Amino acid sequence: MERIKCIVVDDEPIARQYLSDYIAKMSQLELLAVFSSAKNAWEIIGSGAVELVFLDIQMPGLTGIEFIRTLQKKPAIILTTAYSEYALEGYELDVADYLLKPISFDRFAKAVNKVAKRLEKQVGNISIGLSPADENETTTRDFIFVKSG
Repeated sequence: MERIKCIVVDDEPIARQYLSDYIAKMSQLELLAVFSSAKNAWEIIGSGAVELVFLDIQMPGLTGIEFIRTLQKKPAIILTTAYSEYALEGYELDVADYLLKPISFDRFAKAVNKVAKRLEKQVGNISIGLSPADENETTTRDFIFVKSG
């Protein structure tokens, strides 16, 4: 699989630096850009070049949660935050993972591997023309989809 193109969006310089360092250690990741605000990341995400976003929640101006809600086509998103109270809301917005700061490299790697598996599955389904519903019927699923409204 090709390297996953990612960006970091965090208002804290220290967090941007250690996330960039972690990304450099992961051979499956390619860091495209680092941003100090969500507003600055709109253009690159809109271009479709980004497959994964490491996104802080508490940022001045536009929060990470507000930013996710503005996106038409969402790349995989891993929330990186010091606040655990946003976890439920993050998962309701279909984020790939939720990392609490300070983030250990082991936990970071686990989240990246989770996204890599998800993207691999999507690419596999697209390349052979399968929709998720067409997958092997013996696959057990630990979730259901419920349409509301």
